[in-house]
Amino acid sequence: MLDDVLEGLSGQPKTLPSRLLYDARGSDLFEDITVLPEYYPTRTERAILEEAAPALAEAIGPGAVLVEYGAGASVKTRILLDAMIEPAGYLPIDVSEDMLAKTKPALERDYPGLPVHPVVGNFLVPPPLPDVDPRARRVGFFPGSTIGNLADGEIATFLDGAAEELGEDGLLILGVDLKKSPDILVPAYDDAQGVTAAFNLNLLERLNRELGADFDLAKFRHEARWNEAESRMEMHLVSLAGQTVTIDGRRFDFAEGESIHTENSRKFDLDALDRLLAASPWRRAQSFLDARGLFSVLLLERG
Repeated sequence: MLDDVLEGLSGQPKTLPSRLLYDARGSDLFEDITVLPEYYPTRTERAILEEAAPALAEAIGPGAVLVEYGAGASVKTRILLDAMIEPAGYLPIDVSEDMLAKTKPALERDYPGLPVHPVVGNFLVPPPLPDVDPRARRVGFFPGSTIGNLADGEIATFLDGAAEELGEDGLLILGVDLKKSPDILVPAYDDAQGVTAAFNLNLLERLNRELGADFDLAKFRHEARWNEAESRMEMHLVSLAGQTVTIDGRRFDFAEGESIHTENSRKFDLDALDRLLAASPWRRAQSFLDARGLFSVLLLERG
């Protein structure tokens, strides 16, 4: 963590890894974001999943193991688990051990007999997954358009790794946020209640607490930007004054208006996504969209 932070703040422009947003408080704040009126992705994806669940369950077949990448609170997972035919297990992967510890007992209570094996780690390079049933089909679930947080090289790494983990008969259910007007996008990442701002600023508070940094949170503000050229929303923390921050004995100077780039959320059209999939082991088998074309849930199979 320290090495990644020092490297990111030494660059131009300054950056911090988006995964560091998700400590215990950050994970809780993100769950709060998902129910905000401006934040369309979660409710839209949930509605798509509820409508598509029978078709997905039929494609999956009986006795499959569900592997979720970036599981969080496993809210949308329940839609799939409710529809699946005698699921053989659930393996949630997340960087937040606290979040996994919070959700595991609730899942075990609500799905008695379902083996739940949380895996703490980064979904790009997850530790070995528990072998719940070597005969069972493995089905990956990557909701929330988290794929939009990744660069092309990271998407390739994820898709290749998932293919290896899920096996030759594996399937991958992928949530993808679609390109749309900035009038919809910007408020979704800069809500009127300031929850997204608190989520972003919490990253600096985490660095103060865990790495002994001396960020003054009052001297930074959250900013959401639409980058048309890269087709992505960006989150930044903008310095409100010239200032110096110290971490592990290293000094980092900030000019007024200089920002730390903390997260990307790319928005796709399906043709562009197909071009990325063409270089991977996966192909699009089925697509499910909402009526407004805001979001898509894709079922991928091995090509």
